[in-house]
Amino acid sequence: MDNGFVVLNEESDLELAEKSIASNLKLLEAMKKSDPTNKDLLQLLCTGYTSYALGFVEDTDVERAKIFYLRAKEFGIELLKQNKHFDENATLANFENSLSTFKKSDIPALFWTAIAWGSYISLNLTQPEALADLPKVEAIMKFIIKTDENYYYGGAHFFLGALYGSRPKIFGGNPEESKKHFDKCLSINEGKFLMTYVYYAKTYAVQIQDPVLFQDLLGKIDEMSEDVLPEARLSNVIAKKKAEILRNKFNELF
Repeated sequence: MDNGFVVLNEESDLELAEKSIASNLKLLEAMKKSDPTNKDLLQLLCTGYTSYALGFVEDTDVERAKIFYLRAKEFGIELLKQNKHFDENATLANFENSLSTFKKSDIPALFWTAIAWGSYISLNLTQPEALADLPKVEAIMKFIIKTDENYYYGGAHFFLGALYGSRPKIFGGNPEESKKHFDKCLSINEGKFLMTYVYYAKTYAVQIQDPVLFQDLLGKIDEMSEDVLPEARLSNVIAKKKAEILRNKFNELF
């Protein structure tokens, strides 16, 4: 099953990938019913639903994306709770302390749970109970940076760049930190993980109201082939699609 997702990540046909991921996710859920604590299944379900929502749902159906992100988060929490020290409802201090009990091998579970959790929060910014969890997601990503900052093409830096770049300063935004994390992410993935440019433009460039930078970042996506990173070809194809959607919103953003 792991190999199946590796092959999907290398796919360039969006329609084929969307149908394949959806069918694989339902198969995984069926398998989980007979083996509910299987770590590999929980990881694949968390990663799969997060990726599906981000790549194929969020831009066209926000309410449906919320459902999938929440489902992904719940699978991830199930996996993390196999560590007896972890409790998603703990106080922030106790939550942060529990992260030290995880090992480098736990980084995929932590990362994809945090991506699902953070994405769900980003679509529920008017819900205080959702926003209250954001410091915990931030704590997970900071732990990942300390433990293995290179994981998933510098993904924790990517997340923090988007987090600090998407909010006004009065609500915890920090354009300087956003830029620092995006630049570090690009350094780690050598500018080949094209989704980095999408969110750099969508968050930081919009926050500082720099239309030239915005167009320049999206232009880099146009210039590069999705094959620049074969093992993430699908993500790069999705990045190109998202870049076009974002470019069409230029007049709304500036």
